Amino acid sequence: MSRTPTDALRLTWLQYRLERRMFWRNPTAAFFNFFLPLLFLALFGAILSGHQTELNVIVPGIAGMSIMSTTFSALAMNLTFLREQGVLKRMRGTPLPSGSYLGAIAANAVTNAAVQVAIVVVAGKLFFGVDWPRDWIQLVLYVTVGVACLASLGVAYSHIIPNFDAAPAFVNFVFLPVIFISGVFFDAANAPAFLRDIARALPLTHIIDGISSAMITGRSIADNAAGLAVIGIWAAAGTFFAVRGFSWEDKSA
Repeated sequence: MSRTPTDALRLTWLQYRLERRMFWRNPTAAFFNFFLPLLFLALFGAILSGHQTELNVIVPGIAGMSIMSTTFSALAMNLTFLREQGVLKRMRGTPLPSGSYLGAIAANAVTNAAVQVAIVVVAGKLFFGVDWPRDWIQLVLYVTVGVACLASLGVAYSHIIPNFDAAPAFVNFVFLPVIFISGVFFDAANAPAFLRDIARALPLTHIIDGISSAMITGRSIADNAAGLAVIGIWAAAGTFFAVRGFSWEDKSA
């Protein structure tokens, strides 16, 4: 029986609502994927209270970290778990369209990223002396491209994680070095030259730069064109490998 696009969208919406309920019913996952970046924001905000220059670095940095946590880390771990537990294989055999199921999972991660960035922006204004974003369009643009890039990389990375027990180690092996190198907690421009070179090759650095431009410095999108190109290259590579390596079944079985 063929389904219309309206039917597919309705099924995606219903599955998305289920994913949201399941997310909040798992406190551990909710904490590490959602509240951990906000905890970092509160801790560093308290430590750097009264040092506005440092706070102007931390707030956009935590926003970028939030995007990576809720997309790259969450999707890499969740897809590994779903594949290993046979959930993906079972869902493949149900009447629910594959696109609706995967779209709902992606939309759940996007929602978490959007909510976290919104909370960071509001907290920056209310508690950390950061004004409202100077360029809302640029902020939305960088959040959107950041989500697309890091989500695709998270799906691609899940393909090389052997099992769910190893997932936290595999994810943190990438996540922790990247957030430190990319200038989440400090101005990456002040890092040693070799770290700056590595940071400029990573997408998170440019996502943070774009968010900082929208919130703090007021630089235009054109000024960050090279950074957008780097994000685009990573997104294209992530999408290619995410699609090429995707499997509904546990490869280790």
